[in-house]
Amino acid sequence: MRITRYTDYSLRTLIYVALKGDEISTIKEIADAYNISKNHLMKVVQELNNKGYLQAVRGKNGGLRLNGQPEYINIGNLVRDIEQDFALVECFSGAECKLTSSCRLKTILNNALDAFFSTLDGYTLADLLPEPSRRELIRLLDIAV
Repeated sequence: MRITRYTDYSLRTLIYVALKGDEISTIKEIADAYNISKNHLMKVVQELNNKGYLQAVRGKNGGLRLNGQPEYINIGNLVRDIEQDFALVECFSGAECKLTSSCRLKTILNNALDAFFSTLDGYTLADLLPEPSRRELIRLLDIAV
């Protein structure tokens, strides 16, 4: 299983916004903090807003804030919401090969995928922001608090 850059940016955006707490975050400052494309991040933020993870505040002093508390944002659910494809091998997508009738690979990989999500389901956004790591993350991202 490989997490796409899109999901990575989604997680990093939520981390940044959560670190700022009630203070508004902008796409520009998030993009600058991570040195990533503002245009790509705009798509990520739009989806996070549409799916209810972020709240977009309109207006001159608008921006983004977390839509809820970090302890209620489950990492497994977020990855399921954002990732598009969990087909680890071709047969996950319905394609058949010569081995389909006797192959155990699909079952084994499906069990591995279940274990992957079972692990992620045990964590929330709050688990990514514990003290004293939180202070270090704020320093590394150059967030003014």
